[in-house]
Amino acid sequence: MATLIDTNVLVYRVDHRFPEKRDRATDVLRAAIASGDARVPYQAIVEFVAATTRLRSGQPPMLERTAALREAEELLACYDVIWPDEAMVRLALQGAALYQLSWFDALIWAHAERAGCELILSEDFESGRRYGRVRALNPFL
Repeated sequence: MATLIDTNVLVYRVDHRFPEKRDRATDVLRAAIASGDARVPYQAIVEFVAATTRLRSGQPPMLERTAALREAEELLACYDVIWPDEAMVRLALQGAALYQLSWFDALIWAHAERAGCELILSEDFESGRRYGRVRALNPFL
């Protein structure tokens, strides 16, 4: 089953503040590589670098810039990456209105819908809910 992996799964894999989520994200990503069914939207790679390199309430970033960029390269090498086009942006606009999603979540959903993914792994969507042909599942519940 084609599965789209959202940014939060990628980020939790390197976030040492939440060891249970880190371990679960690692398991999910390893299984996704083994199955060959996982897809990662380009947006998630961009967001991963931004999220892991920003300062957090006076704390150092999760990753140094060089390490985050290296991780992004690994994501490009390990997963099928979905790239946006005009039709995807238009679909995201429709999804934002129809499902009342934030703009960034609507873009994630549009990547999944256009790529024929049946599942989005994310904690940002209502787990179990269908959005068009795509079902959301929170792997951290």
